[in-house]
Formats: sequence, C-alpha cells, structure tokens
Amino acid sequence: MCKVGPANRTYQSGKPKAVNKAVQWIFVFTSAAVLSACGHLAKTPSSAPSVVANATWSDNSATVKAVIRPDWWSNFDDPYLDKLVARAIVNNNDLKVLSARSDVAKASVSTANAARLPTIDAAYGESFQKTEGRDTSHQRSYASALAWEIDIWGKLKKGVAAQEAAYQASEAEWRAGYLTLVSDVASNYFQLCQLDEQIQQQQKALQANRDIETIYRSQLNEGMLPKTRLLQQQAEIKRLETDLLELQRLRQLSENSIATLLGVAAGDLSIPSRGFSGTFKYIDVPAGLPSDLLAKRPDIIAAQYGVLQTYELEGQASLARLPSVSLTSNIGNTSGELSQLLDIFTAGLTPRISIPIFDPGVNARYKVSQAQSKLAEQQYRTTVMRAFEEVEAALTNLSNHKQQRETLKLQEESLDVVANQTRARLQEGMTTQLEVFESERSLLAAKQQLLNNQRLILSDTVELYKALGGGWPKHVVFSEK
Repeated sequence: MCKVGPANRTYQSGKPKAVNKAVQWIFVFTSAAVLSACGHLAKTPSSAPSVVANATWSDNSATVKAVIRPDWWSNFDDPYLDKLVARAIVNNNDLKVLSARSDVAKASVSTANAARLPTIDAAYGESFQKTEGRDTSHQRSYASALAWEIDIWGKLKKGVAAQEAAYQASEAEWRAGYLTLVSDVASNYFQLCQLDEQIQQQQKALQANRDIETIYRSQLNEGMLPKTRLLQQQAEIKRLETDLLELQRLRQLSENSIATLLGVAAGDLSIPSRGFSGTFKYIDVPAGLPSDLLAKRPDIIAAQYGVLQTYELEGQASLARLPSVSLTSNIGNTSGELSQLLDIFTAGLTPRISIPIFDPGVNARYKVSQAQSKLAEQQYRTTVMRAFEEVEAALTNLSNHKQQRETLKLQEESLDVVANQTRARLQEGMTTQLEVFESERSLLAAKQQLLNNQRLILSDTVELYKALGGGWPKHVVFSEK
C-alpha cells in the first residue's frame, strides 16, 4: 500500500516552487491512471444462481390454499397438540439460540453502517512536573480529531449490504428452525399416541390371557387339564409382559423427546395417555401442488441470502483494490494557563488518498471471496434439489401408506374372524392352545401394524407441510391449563 499525502518538504535548491509543482502534477497523473485502470473492479454480480426447475409434483389437480395455512398443525384438529406446539414455540432452547443469532446479525448491520460515518475524538489532559530548585510546572492541553473515509466507490456500502443479507439469512434460519420444531413436536406426539394405543391393546391381550390362566389353573387342580397347557399359557403371559415393558420404555423416551422440545428437563413432563381413537382429523392433501411453493421454504430463502451476501463481500473485496480517500483533521493547544488554553489553538485538515500498488493480502482476500461465492451458489443449488426430493418423498410415502391402510384393514378383519373361530374350536376340543396363541399373536400384530400405518400417514402429512415450507403464526399465546 502506497500512501500519498500533502507535500511538506522544504527545498533548498534554486527553484522550490517549480519542483513542488512537478511533484503535484506527477501525483495527479498517477492517481488518474490508477483510477482509470481500476474502475471496472466496482462491477459485481447481483442475481441468485439458476437451478433446475420442476413444473409440478407427482399428481395433478388442486390449489395451494387447500393445503397450506399459517397454523397448519391445527388441521389435525387436536387441541392438545396445539397446546404442545404453542408451548414449544415459547420455550424451545434451540429456537431461542436462533433468535439470538438473528439479533447478533441485526446488530452487525449497525456496526457496518457505523464504518461509513466520521469518527470524532476529544481529549483533555493536565501535566505536573517538579524540578529541584524550581517551581512546579503545570500544563494543560486539549485536542480533538476527526477521521472519515469517504466511500467514493461504495466499498463500505457493500459491507452494509452484505451484513443486511446475513441478517435476512439469519431470520430465514430462525423460520427454518421454527418449522423443524413444530414438525418434530407433531411427529413425536403422533409416535407417543401410537405407543399409548399399542399399550392399551397389549394390556387388553395380557388381561385376557391372565383370565385364561386362572381358568387353566382351576382345571389343573380338578385334574381336567395337563400341566403343560398351564405352562404354555404362563409362557405366553411372560412374552406379553415383556412386550408391554418395551412399549412403555419407548413411550417414556418419546415423552422425554417432547419435553426437550418444550424446553423442559427430561423426566419432568407428564403427558396423559392419548391414543388414536377419534383423536385426529386426517387431512386430504390435494394433488397438483405447484413447485413454486418451494419459494416460501425458509432454508431456500436463507441460502439465497447467503449467495447475495457472498456477492456483496466479493464486490467489497474487489473495490478494496481501488484507491481510498480519507479526511482527517485535528484541533488542539497546550498552555500553562487555563485562561490561555482557548485563546490560542492549532488546527489542521489533512485529506489523503491511499493507492494500493502492491498488497498481496488484498488480492488474496478477493480470491477467497470469489471461492466463497462459488461455494454459496453450490450450496443454494443443493438446498433446492434437496427440497424437490423431500417433497416428492413426502408425496410418495403419503400415497403409498394410504394404499397400505386399506390392505391392513382387510387383513385385520380377516385375522379377527380367524381368532374368533379358533377360540370357538378350542372350546370344542378341535384345536390346540398353540394354534390359539398363533391366531391371537397374528391379530395383535395386525392391529399394531394398522396403528403404525395411522401414525405414518400423520407423520407423512407433517413432512409434506415441512417440505412445502409450512407456515408460522403471527402471534402465539400459551397458557397452562
């Protein structure tokens, strides 16, 4: 960096004015040449990179308003879920971290703006000096200084624009975290409801088998039943008890996951048994969703602002290779008497232009900014392509699980008939207890498969909302009941 300032030299040769004149003209022509050669550096790209487009999704028909609403989770028509979501929005720690990051980014915009303004400093001082044999000397001084870099090329303005883009990206990241939080609360809640329903079915099966054990024990005491039949029944009870303990363990883990999402310590949250029976409203998702719905996805918005931020930083790094003009001034005085301090003062004004002739750091930072722009562009494309995949996956899963539901219903109905007939034949002595066990196990497994399918349909719907960008309410109030 070569800094050129006003000439302060005194020449002792015969023509000092001519020499000074020559130096000034050389400075003017050099500055003009450098400015002319570097003017093109101010140009930087300003638009987001292009990506592969997709006109529509897998099926065709309907409108967006039928699917997306700001408080989309209320479509499931479950007040308890609404309550959990509202509580999570207020208390979730991860969301608070994202909010704090957004506040930091917002404050950084003010910091970048401050660099465009002049700075003014003022100082006042007193000094005392005692020399042997002399009176104590006392001096007072004051000084003020002004410094201001004039943003001719817009380098500092691009720094502000970069920080503003970073702030917008942080806001979008908060919304992405918000959407993820609501989706996680809903999915974990559905998982817990499924486990509650499974536990209820398991407890009913266990109680039925314990009743049978009581009958068998009575028949064994009367000599009407071999002991092996009782032992088989007891073994079946132990199997059912083990499965019940496993379901209860999974239920506790699911409850702990919800507690963490709600900002509550694991183990301190107690959710009453819910179940699936008549709890949720299943949502019919129309086909033909346009792909421009992805424009509202917060992660895509954040990636877009990330690209714009790197573009602005690249432009700023490019403009750093241009000359910079700064203005400094100072006013001050030193006096032995306070009354004289304001009578006589010195003042100076120093405009200065700095021309970067050779600075490897400037060029290195520009190359780094170029590489960061390319990285941000690729991350943006990756985010968009992943969004397409997530929407297609959610639609595919939802469609297939709905088809599977019809098959599972028929399977459960058939196995229920088989189990009833097998129990009737056992009473007539036409079959074995093992065959009854097998039919009961098959029926219980089919019921639990159907429950799992119900939960998958609900979770697939949540994933679709999330993949399409979902939404967020303008105002949420939570009150504990």
